[in-house]
Amino acid sequence: MSGTTADGSGADARDDTRRDGMRESAERDGTAPKDLTVEDVRDLPASWEVVESAERFRARVIAVRTDKVRMPGDEVVDRDYVVHPGSVAVVALDEHGRVLLLRQYRHPARRLLWELPAGIRDVRGEPLVDCAARELAEEAGYRAKTWHTLIDILTTPGASDERIRVFLARDVEAIPDEENGFVRRHEEVDMPVVWVPLADAVGRALSGMIHNAPAVAGILAVYAASPDGFTTLRPADAEEA
Repeated sequence: MSGTTADGSGADARDDTRRDGMRESAERDGTAPKDLTVEDVRDLPASWEVVESAERFRARVIAVRTDKVRMPGDEVVDRDYVVHPGSVAVVALDEHGRVLLLRQYRHPARRLLWELPAGIRDVRGEPLVDCAARELAEEAGYRAKTWHTLIDILTTPGASDERIRVFLARDVEAIPDEENGFVRRHEEVDMPVVWVPLADAVGRALSGMIHNAPAVAGILAVYAASPDGFTTLRPADAEEA
C-alpha cells in the first residue's frame, strides 16, 4: 500500500521522525517553542547560518541578494531580499494637535501618496535625529525644538532589511525662505504640505485613504502616545534594538 513502510508504520512514522529532528535542531538553535507570556513579546536579534550569499543586482540606493539559509531540520533554502541603507521619518505635531503630511508621487505604487517627511540614511555616521531634522527642513520647510523617538519599524521584513526610525517632532516653526537653501528636484518639485488634525489623520488611515507604511504607523503611534503627554516615549538618541 502506498505510504506504508516495511514495518507497517506508514508515512506517519517518517513525519514523526522529521518533526523530532526539527524540534531537536530548534532546541539547539534556541528557536524551539515554549510556554510564552506577554513578557516574551519582544523582537530579538537572531542570525541563522548563511551557507552562501550572492549579490544579484546593485543600484544607486539598493541591492538584491540571495542567501542560502540553514533552517531548523538542517534544510537549506534560498532567501531573496533587498539590501537597503535604512530611513527616517518625522511626525511633526504643532500646537494645535495637527500632523504635517506631504504628498509625493511614488512610481512603483503608481500613486500620489500622503506621507511624513522622510529620507534615506545617506550620510555615514550622522545621528538619526539629525538626519530626521534635515529631512523635515528640506522637504517641509520646518524645524522643531522637541524631539522624541516614536517607533522603529521594519517595512517589509520578508523581502527587505530596511528599517525606519520614526521621530516625533514638536514645538515646530517654519524656516524662513532665506535660511532654507534646499532645492527640490524630481518627485519633490510637486510636493504640497498640509497640516491635518490628528484625529482626522487617524480616521483617514483607518479608512484606507492613507497607505504609506511609516505614515500610517506614525499617525497611529502618536495618537496612542498622546493621552499621557508623550511621557513614555524614548529619547531622540535612543539606540536601535
